[in-house]
Amino acid sequence: MRRWTSLTLAFLSLPWLSGAAQAPTVYRIPVTGVVENGLAPYVARSLREAESAGAVAAFLDIDTPGGRIDAAERIADAVRNARIPVYAFVNPRAYSAGALIAISTNGIYMRPGAVIGAATPVDGQGTKASEKLVSAMRAEFRSMAEQRGLDPKLAEAMVDENVEVPNVVKKGQLLTLSTGEAVRLRFAKGAVADEVALLEAIGHPGARIVTTEPNWAEGLVRFLTNPLVAPLLLSMGILGLVFEIKTGAFGLGGILSLVSLGLFFGSSLILGLAGWEEVLLLGFGVIALAVEIFVLPGFGVAGVVGGVAIVASMVLAMMGAHPTTGDVAQALAVLGASLFITLAVIYAWLRHLPNSGRFSGLLLQGAVHKSQGFVSAPSRGDLIGRDGVAVTDLRPSGTARVGEERLDVVTEGEYVPQGSRVQVVQSDGYRHVVRAVL
Repeated sequence: MRRWTSLTLAFLSLPWLSGAAQAPTVYRIPVTGVVENGLAPYVARSLREAESAGAVAAFLDIDTPGGRIDAAERIADAVRNARIPVYAFVNPRAYSAGALIAISTNGIYMRPGAVIGAATPVDGQGTKASEKLVSAMRAEFRSMAEQRGLDPKLAEAMVDENVEVPNVVKKGQLLTLSTGEAVRLRFAKGAVADEVALLEAIGHPGARIVTTEPNWAEGLVRFLTNPLVAPLLLSMGILGLVFEIKTGAFGLGGILSLVSLGLFFGSSLILGLAGWEEVLLLGFGVIALAVEIFVLPGFGVAGVVGGVAIVASMVLAMMGAHPTTGDVAQALAVLGASLFITLAVIYAWLRHLPNSGRFSGLLLQGAVHKSQGFVSAPSRGDLIGRDGVAVTDLRPSGTARVGEERLDVVTEGEYVPQGSRVQVVQSDGYRHVVRAVL
């Protein structure tokens, strides 16, 4: 009987023994290099993956000089919304946007010799951003520190040199903490030499570490939003649109334009740079241009408004929620590069077209001269001096009735309203020049 009891207890304890033998999992998410737009979706996806895998915790392995503020904010939001504890391992530096990411975690651990801070927002030339943006960042750091139980004054002093913390940093100096200082001020939970020591510090000694890497989709999005690739997408989108307008039918140019602009705006939507506002603005611009081309021939208000709307949508789609001067300059540089590429391709295409064996038939290769007896239209000297009536508004071209004939006419530059009396002052082939009769 005693033997059966022992065997039964041993059998019942097998699941517990196997569970105890399986080490817990902790996910390591590298946050290295410049904090840019493609990093946010990667961190968010890695945290979701860690939660789905049943990880007990995750830590961000941070080594960054900083980067985009909006990207850091999206990473911080993903960290705060995670259902598992997320820690920061400053290894060895977390400047600027990296400091914001570290503060958003459940606890900061730093390698000996590491630093954290220097978070004043700057533009692309390293100049301090506007007071409005500095104030917003100061509030962001303060709120994040309060939520995580850290001294909000220390967080504010990392952003604004006008914030003084007695016995820590004087007014006029930006706060950057070393490992020892951060631990002494309880801004960091402790100093850890490596990942093994970190696991012991967070209460999971011997845990299995799983390191995540960007997947192909995240790599593709980061590639498409690269400042070197974005101008090419814009250029192909504009060129496709131009060719489509010239052909007057939907074809290869339209498909090229839709695909290119779709990739450009789609990648910006995924990264959170663009919203539906930019897409709607682009659609409004395209419609305005279509109205100008097909309904109101010429180039007037609709054309100008459409062009401005399209350019604005493209620039806004590259800047994000809190653009600095550097972000604006980069967006304008990308747009300028795309326009340069577009004009260069159009120029090269038109210059090469007459010599192209495939497309040479599209252009007239030879010329015929009047001296050889060739005329484009019979001479109508009989029209000169005759009066007529403008059938349409002449601005400066339009239609006029002279006697019983309807003629395509053009003024000498002035605008002539419909119904006005006009006089033919020049007739050269098909070109009839008229002047208003007062």
